[in-house]
Amino acid sequence: MIVALEVVVLVALGLLAVFGLVITILNRPPDRTAKLAVGVAVALLVVQAAIAAVRVFTGVQLAETSTFLIYLAVSIGVLPIATQFATATDETTGDGPTRWGGTVIAVGAIATAVAVIRLQYLWDARV
Repeated sequence: MIVALEVVVLVALGLLAVFGLVITILNRPPDRTAKLAVGVAVALLVVQAAIAAVRVFTGVQLAETSTFLIYLAVSIGVLPIATQFATATDETTGDGPTRWGGTVIAVGAIATAVAVIRLQYLWDARV
């Protein structure tokens, strides 16, 4: 994996987590800005995953290839799912997103950062 890209991804995820906590503290639900921030982070994750997947499928030998590929999928999927939960509307009451949506995004960003760090450990342990 490309170390510089990993650092950029981790910084973006850290900033996203802080942003989510700040909008929670300010008692604001996630808005379009939060969705755009998540979109930027996910775009970086997709680039990282595409590069890593191409390298794996073109010959890089990993000690745990299947685990690595699962972490790649997880790293891409967590934030969109967290954002969906964070911005969901309660269909029974019609209530929109709450202030806690920012915390959901922050937790998703932290979980994704952990997956990215784990990806790097798996990459460094290649055969």
